[in-house]
Amino acid sequence: MFSAEERSHIVQIWNYLSGHEAIFGTELLQRLFTVYPSTKSYFPPLIPGLELTQMQNHGEQILMAVGVAVDNMYDLRTALSGLADLHAYSLRVEPTNFHFLIHCFQVMLASHLQSEYTAEMHAAWDKFLTNVAVVLTEKYH
Repeated sequence: MFSAEERSHIVQIWNYLSGHEAIFGTELLQRLFTVYPSTKSYFPPLIPGLELTQMQNHGEQILMAVGVAVDNMYDLRTALSGLADLHAYSLRVEPTNFHFLIHCFQVMLASHLQSEYTAEMHAAWDKFLTNVAVVLTEKYH
């Protein structure tokens, strides 16, 4: 599924993000909610005064799930089965929203890594995140 070079790019970037899941997750959600405001409907209403804490918690959960996917990139279905069930049956997230999240994730990476974020890295992460999205939406069928 992933070449040695793609794996290397995925792990290299994950190592940059790892340990900072709440920070990057919050930024990811802020970007997602700004660019695609309809996605807010899938998250509990933010309570005034607790917005940042709630976004940090949600964002951290998202990035932690990405970390699980990185650690299990050759068995995404098993690793993400519970999340797939949650998103398909309980949250009923419209599959298009995963593509919105991927786009915002890529922009976030590019904005932080700038010239270090090569076309090859972009392609590897796009392939990886797309595979994650496919697994998370398979149970919709």
